Amino acid sequence: MKINDFRIKQFVIITLLTSIWINVSEVFRYFVLVMPRVQSFFDHKSGIAEMNITIFSIWGFWDMLLSALLVFLFWLYAREFGNRFQSVFVSGTIVWLCVFVIFWVATANMGLSNWSILLITLPLSWLEMVVAAWIASKLYQTRRWMPQ
Repeated sequence: MKINDFRIKQFVIITLLTSIWINVSEVFRYFVLVMPRVQSFFDHKSGIAEMNITIFSIWGFWDMLLSALLVFLFWLYAREFGNRFQSVFVSGTIVWLCVFVIFWVATANMGLSNWSILLITLPLSWLEMVVAAWIASKLYQTRRWMPQ
């Protein structure tokens, strides 16, 4: 099924719903897997990889931008090639390459994390993006509750 017209209300709703998965996945990965390893990398110095309300708010904004980018890129790809697995896989992978791979390789390259963290963060973040694109795909297929 092709997606032809861009509807802003539909886009906003799908972005908000998709961002629930992205936020949950990001929070889990960070607190359970990334934060302990980054703190260990810096010998548990205070202030490293800690979370407060300001940082959490910025993180929420980051996740919303990430969600919007993913949903929009999925829409573009699905518009041209149809709402199918290829669109899910390609759009999720492109966002992952452009956001997560660049971020984590740059972070490790600048000495701000251990290269071994990439073995955890990159596969999980790729899975996060592909699942998020799949969620967007299913939401775009469900037109009965979407505004016209």
